[in-house]
Amino acid sequence: MPARKGSDYIYRLKNNPPETWIGGEKVLDPTTHPLIAPAVRSTSLLYDIQWEEDKRDHMLFHDPESKEWVGTQFLLPKSQNDLVTRRLMHKEWADASFGMMGRSSDFMTAMLSAWYVSSEFFGEYAENVKNYYKYVRDNDLYLTHVLINPQVDRSQPPSKQPDEFTYLGVVKETDQGIVVRGAKMLATAGPYTDEVLVWPFTNQKVTEDDLKYSISFAIPMSTPGLRLIAREPYTRTSKFDHPLASQFDELDGVLVFDDVLVPWERVFIYKDMNRVNNVQSITSAFTGHQSSIRLLSKMQFVAGIVMRATELINVNQFLHVQDMIGEITTYIELCHAAIISSEVTAKPNAQGLYIPNMKPLSAIRNSGNRWYPRIREIVQLVLAGGLMYQPASAEVFNSPIKGDIEKYFRGADVSAQEKIKIFKLAADIAVSDFGSRHELYERFYAGDPLFLRSGSQYKNYNKEECLSLVKRLTDSYDIHNEKILLES
Repeated sequence: MPARKGSDYIYRLKNNPPETWIGGEKVLDPTTHPLIAPAVRSTSLLYDIQWEEDKRDHMLFHDPESKEWVGTQFLLPKSQNDLVTRRLMHKEWADASFGMMGRSSDFMTAMLSAWYVSSEFFGEYAENVKNYYKYVRDNDLYLTHVLINPQVDRSQPPSKQPDEFTYLGVVKETDQGIVVRGAKMLATAGPYTDEVLVWPFTNQKVTEDDLKYSISFAIPMSTPGLRLIAREPYTRTSKFDHPLASQFDELDGVLVFDDVLVPWERVFIYKDMNRVNNVQSITSAFTGHQSSIRLLSKMQFVAGIVMRATELINVNQFLHVQDMIGEITTYIELCHAAIISSEVTAKPNAQGLYIPNMKPLSAIRNSGNRWYPRIREIVQLVLAGGLMYQPASAEVFNSPIKGDIEKYFRGADVSAQEKIKIFKLAADIAVSDFGSRHELYERFYAGDPLFLRSGSQYKNYNKEECLSLVKRLTDSYDIHNEKILLES
């Protein structure tokens, strides 16, 4: 089938709903549930964008294998220009949600693209990986994924937890596949996705005792025995009072596998410590490209909020305010430059496919997790008490105190309604539960910032160019030369 439209996505989800629990409530239909439906609608709009006439050149391509119009998120780049096309697609979707949907469909398809390109990594399961990529592409599916073990006893490996299947592991093998039991987190967007990709991600090296936890696979979210325990939703009903939380709350949760059967054709890694420990090395380039582009949109959006809010109350003339906004725009330009650099320095691999250069993207991944919390702090510092004293709801404009609102809540040259609208938007970023979740997300979505930066920016960083400069200078002189110089 061709790339989906929003109605196709909603139809499939309605007929194949994941088992989701919000507190003690089992969600029967995510497409109509008031705490999930807003994110479903926002996602469906992304699928519709694919088919907008003025965007189709960078949102779709005609796949020679399937003979269908396929989403550009599945484009395997055969040139640097193809990487640019992928960037335009990612940016289109990121802008549509203002960078707030970190796990839109193109994140996981970027991961699958990387796995497909490096399918030989998976050894005897390489064909499973390639076939699954094609299946997801041909059905334009939306995936979530789970990597991390529940926070039970982080000092111990999987095999040393209180229960043998606290963490996800293999119970038994059958002719049909493997039966798994345990839990993984954090299935972002899980309540409204089609399938889940499972693979273990840990800073602990697994041992022989942990073989049955060393697995990776993908299954439908509606698979029997699979259930998601969602966190408290941050969805709000009023778009005026909560312009972001009313549309873009990506529910996260713990995914529980209760003796779930995984068909053999859906297994990608099986009891293989080496591949579990190294799968990250083949995964990062395409996801790094997508997530950097999404971060760019998000930073541009927040910068725009601060620019407009400070204009409304005329504090943008103050030097310290200009400096802090300038700090945000500095991050924006560094991110933009890294994305471009990853494309223009990309080289073809053995298959003739162009993989984004991960070096500049890694620098953004290891900076954005610190930049975004700082940007959120800047919103708090610049707008200060203005974030807290806005009226409780839009209903105030239809109340007996409307006159007070129009007098005391206006801006320098704008109405109270226009000013409140911007400041409530800023508050959704800076002081709401929705905004706090986004700060936590940006800090940790790619892993522990400490391990990430020490690993990619130091342990695995190519130090040759830096050290060669030092060596070139120190090789140019020695004690003997020094004595000659002194004697002369």
